Amino acid sequence: MPKYPKNFLLFQKRFPQLFEALENSGRLAREAGPIDAKTSHLIQLAASAAIMSEGGVHSHARRAIEAGATKEEIYQTVALLISTIGFPVAAAAFSWVNDIVGKGKK
Repeated sequence: MPKYPKNFLLFQKRFPQLFEALENSGRLAREAGPIDAKTSHLIQLAASAAIMSEGGVHSHARRAIEAGATKEEIYQTVALLISTIGFPVAAAAFSWVNDIVGKGKK
C-alpha cells in the first residue's frame, strides 16, 4: 500500500464522499476509452508536471509503476516535456519522479 502524505490522509478522512467521487471519476475516465492504465498514468504524470504538482507527480509515478511502467518509461515521460514546459519545470518534475523511482539509490 502506498504511503500517502499526512495532510492528504487528513483531507480524505474529513471528506470521504468527495474522495470516493474523485476516485470514481478517475476510474470512469480510464474506462471510457482504449488507453491502458499505464499510459493513462504517464499522461497524468505529464499533466501534473506541467502544473508543477509535486503530489500529482509522486502519485502518478507510483501508479504508473503499479500499472507496469518501467523506470525508463517514467523518466522518458519527463524528458519529453522539456521542449513543451521548459527545462526548469521538467527538472523539478525529474526530482519528484526520482523521489519515487530512485528510492534506495544513491
